[in-house]
Amino acid sequence: MSKDTHEADVAFIKALAELLRENDLTELQVKREYGDDDSLNVRVSRALPQAAPIAVSAPAAAPAPAAAAAAAPAAPAAEAAPEDPAAHPGAVASPMVGTVYMQPEPGAPSFISVGQQVSEGDTLVIVEAMKTMNHIPAPRAGTVKRILVEDGAPVEFGAPLVILE
Repeated sequence: MSKDTHEADVAFIKALAELLRENDLTELQVKREYGDDDSLNVRVSRALPQAAPIAVSAPAAAPAPAAAAAAAPAAPAAEAAPEDPAAHPGAVASPMVGTVYMQPEPGAPSFISVGQQVSEGDTLVIVEAMKTMNHIPAPRAGTVKRILVEDGAPVEFGAPLVILE
């Protein structure tokens, strides 16, 4: 491999990493063919920080840095809270990777809100995947206890969307 090819490959990988960051992707894989027996196979991935789920019904205010520092001693109390929402028996998981939408169109009322009763088959959210709007139905009747995603947020396959009880 020549020095020019090596430098071009490094620039290519840096560009892929930049695409990953700019588009908020978790993984990108590309195979580059140079000739019969010469190719470059690159897989760039990153782990996204796990954010605490936010209930959509309550407005979220950003805590001041001093308030965040004061909240640090309260961490043991937070450990008593339920752990992973995906482990909850009432969690409704995303069946695909995509973008979540809480209403059928911009400006329309949301499909669901915390405390709302839903019937089996009612649309909970829409997950857009490859320009297709997929309505995610309630798997059973129940009450919406928590909404774990925000409108317009990206979701992964299996990520919990809503908790029904």
